[in-house]
Amino acid sequence: MNRAYFVVGTLLLGGALLAEAQKPPLLPEKDVAALANELSGETAKRNLEAIARFHRQRGSRGFHAAAELVAERLRVYGLSDVAILQFPADGKIFYGTQRSRPAWDAERGNLWELDPVGAACYEAAHKPPTAPDEEGRKQLALLLSEDCDPKLHTHLLASYEAEPVVLAEDSENADVTTELVDVGEGTKESDYTGKGAKGKMVLVSAQPGAVQDLAVGKFGAAGIVSYAQNQKTAWWGEDENLIRWGHLETFSPNKTFAFMVSLKMAGRMRERLTHGEKITLHAVVKAGQHPGGYEVVTATIPGADAKLKGEEIAFSCHLDHQRPGANDNASGCVTILEVARTLEKLISEGEMARPARTMRFIFPQEIEGTIALLNAQPEFSKRIKAVVHMDMVGGGLETKAVFHVTRGPMSLPSFVHDVAWAFAEWVNEESYQFAATGKGDYPMVAPEGGKEPLRAEYSAYTMGSDHDVYQDSSFGIPAIYLNDWPDRYIHTNFDAAANIDPTKLKRAAFIGAASGYYLANLNSAGGVELALAVIHGRSIRLLSFDRPPRQMPNEEAEALRRNEAEYDGGVSYSVDQFSPPPTGFAVPYDRRLNPSNRPKATGDGLVTCSRKNEPRGPLAVFGYNYFADHTKTAGVASPKLLNYEGLWGGGEEYAYEVLNFADGKRNAQEIRDAVSAEYGPVPLELVVEYLKALEKIGIVEQAK
Repeated sequence: MNRAYFVVGTLLLGGALLAEAQKPPLLPEKDVAALANELSGETAKRNLEAIARFHRQRGSRGFHAAAELVAERLRVYGLSDVAILQFPADGKIFYGTQRSRPAWDAERGNLWELDPVGAACYEAAHKPPTAPDEEGRKQLALLLSEDCDPKLHTHLLASYEAEPVVLAEDSENADVTTELVDVGEGTKESDYTGKGAKGKMVLVSAQPGAVQDLAVGKFGAAGIVSYAQNQKTAWWGEDENLIRWGHLETFSPNKTFAFMVSLKMAGRMRERLTHGEKITLHAVVKAGQHPGGYEVVTATIPGADAKLKGEEIAFSCHLDHQRPGANDNASGCVTILEVARTLEKLISEGEMARPARTMRFIFPQEIEGTIALLNAQPEFSKRIKAVVHMDMVGGGLETKAVFHVTRGPMSLPSFVHDVAWAFAEWVNEESYQFAATGKGDYPMVAPEGGKEPLRAEYSAYTMGSDHDVYQDSSFGIPAIYLNDWPDRYIHTNFDAAANIDPTKLKRAAFIGAASGYYLANLNSAGGVELALAVIHGRSIRLLSFDRPPRQMPNEEAEALRRNEAEYDGGVSYSVDQFSPPPTGFAVPYDRRLNPSNRPKATGDGLVTCSRKNEPRGPLAVFGYNYFADHTKTAGVASPKLLNYEGLWGGGEEYAYEVLNFADGKRNAQEIRDAVSAEYGPVPLELVVEYLKALEKIGIVEQAK
């Protein structure tokens, strides 16, 4: 394909859009109207308010309660095959690249500060008298006095019962009274020099899991108090009252407990310690890991076509999170729940035809539950043709959210993202028309929600949720990723239902429902409308592809253009995975198979690797790093690629795609050029070093 083809196609599409500016894309207008009228942002938000009551950590009682609630709703809504699938998790069982993490539950977690009298009483009660004389008598008198009542001299700083986010995940039982010492970030040995951390609680700015092996394992700290802040956005550190979700390392041998406090509380503690004041804390924790399991809620709307009903279009979210976890990710779960309710109702009442393919709804733990499902029951990955994944789709004005329709990685070109964008862009136009004029055929406004335009963005691939699992080369399932970013309250106690906009939920539900329903019925090539949607998506990708070369040397720009063309050809070619090409519409061939397009390679650049069939899944998963664990065992040094920062990508992204591109067809030079096109130039030797490390731990093998 060449640029002239793209330009002509874009001009043709522009004329079509001018001719029918308000016509809904891809689906018959009666189906669009039925969805728009039935989808309810209020129903979704009521379900969200119910789910957000539960502290939904993996394998916990709170997660089970949320799973039961979702399953009950699915049954009431009339879905088929409703089940809560169980996958044992004990820390020993592996599901592909995921080492199963034992369940974690907490019953109690309180952190108090003792005032000077309270600290003296504690010391008198727990240490032998200093002498059998006057001092000893004073100590005994203090213990017997009414002033030694603990209730009079303690101040509650954090309560799991009131706000579960204050207790870091994977905390263990504790009953400790000791001093607090400030060790700064806490991730370097020098942070502890001269601090006397042994037997004390340490105040750190890093996540508890990042410091526990040093603080507890090496320096003998009794516990951790962390004020780790939220992801860095424009609002980072702005609200001093936020308490961020914290976690310890599941498999660390240095078991401990950790409390999370706000930036405001930590600032006061640091100031007092700086002025030489002694701070005595009392921590009581009743919590810990135990054998349990991953629970995955699932249900279906069975397909009608005898040949296609064995194939599935899946809707995915993740049900686990700390309380309240409203946008992350009760919003995604209640939105696909609303899609399920709406489609089942419209189909059962005859307003919409039953889809050809089966539609499946999946509510797992984030990433690890999805990996467990696809590995333990591989028939799921064989049946699923595409996924609509929703993770954070309800943010309102307070969250500062921007809504994204996110494309897949360049290693897995697919037209399904253009389908989702066709619906999202139409909602953009309709909602803007309504916001600007007060009139609109399909404003998609919920009565209790906002009236602002959607302003969705069509975005390049970003990592961070279950879509990474589906689109990993082990499974190769294209995933439409609907998500909010930024979000000023992500992973904090302020991620509350009050910040969720029913209008946003309704619009996200429409985009997901329309995309999924269209794909579930696609049993021909889709005709001109699908071709135009793909061409339009291509024009947007071209605009985004035009920017990076200005940051790159000329020799890199050539490789970028070549890989863009290969990706674009793959997008059009991917339609064949659903149906044969229509008569008269030539689907571009996959240029990756054309030897004339391959770059010249020498030396290590000629190395060609192919990923093995097992284990399946990304190598850096939730709570466990398969790659780091196995390279350590094999005595392999950490590859430099993992810490590399490209022009617009980082080590995790490069590593993910290098493995995905290791298909036995591309050599190391081609893989290097492909990931450079996606994330910015990277030295060939870093790619080769990473591929060799993958070979040593048995993930890839050199192609013959």
